[in-house]
Amino acid sequence: MKKCAIICNLHSGRGIKQETISKLIVILNNSGYEATTYITQKEQDAIHMVENLPHVDLVISMGGDGTFSEVITGNFKREDQLTLTHIPIGTANDIGAMFGLRKNNPVNNLNEILAGEIKNLDICFINGQPFAYVAGFGKYIQISCDTPKKYKKIFGYLAYAAQGVIEFFKPTKLYELEYTVNGETYKGLFSIILVSNANSIAGFNNIYKNIKLDDKKFEVMFCSINKRKNIIRSFYFLKTTDIHNVPGIYFHQTNKLEIKFKEKPKKYWTIDGEKFKPNSKIITFDTKYSIKMLVPTKNIKNLFK
Repeated sequence: MKKCAIICNLHSGRGIKQETISKLIVILNNSGYEATTYITQKEQDAIHMVENLPHVDLVISMGGDGTFSEVITGNFKREDQLTLTHIPIGTANDIGAMFGLRKNNPVNNLNEILAGEIKNLDICFINGQPFAYVAGFGKYIQISCDTPKKYKKIFGYLAYAAQGVIEFFKPTKLYELEYTVNGETYKGLFSIILVSNANSIAGFNNIYKNIKLDDKKFEVMFCSINKRKNIIRSFYFLKTTDIHNVPGIYFHQTNKLEIKFKEKPKKYWTIDGEKFKPNSKIITFDTKYSIKMLVPTKNIKNLFK
């Protein structure tokens, strides 16, 4: 019998019931897996759990995007890389949406995953720290961290929307920096930076067209917009046209990026919805490793080569 580890964050989203976990274990047993459940209690627990697991055939991350990010980090700390998958239970669930999984429907999601395929998924690193799908800085980026957990549990995604309205009416700060990508260096003032290997970010599905998760490249967006009316216009364009046609947005695809801020920002970055505070005003990104991930078949043709 194959072995499976479930890394479970019971407090993700609106919570996970023991009854749900029991149903998943029955499905896994019927699919030939002997499953063991590991319950996280605090931040970074999932990292240590995965790092110290005995060898298993499959690791299931069950929680929000941040839980899966920790599982990936723990996997890279191992000598023997394990095959991973993810059941979305969080508030945003961008990773689940990207693979066509439905929010808070873990039983159906597990059935779809087990009927899927193992694919190689590129992993990006920010200053040596891996992340699952997105790293960001600037306007709106801190919403997932600034929204109180008690409101996320009660209102779900609406709590993010309310925090977004608050952020919209705050002044937009521009950061002076230069960045080097694909052998070219650019300078300017920017309000938002997004680096990702995903087509679903903060609830915007297909924000980038024709991306592949196994092409050894990630997507980069710099935004120089700071006026409210132009922010609204840009959100409209992101929904209706190609990102290359959005005024004030600069888009690149690459496998290496370096950003140099003129002054070290006081604000933190977020990676996969969690806080990340670099110790330097120089930020580097690269992608040179991948993980094996069991994914449902429905979006494979769109997301992989």
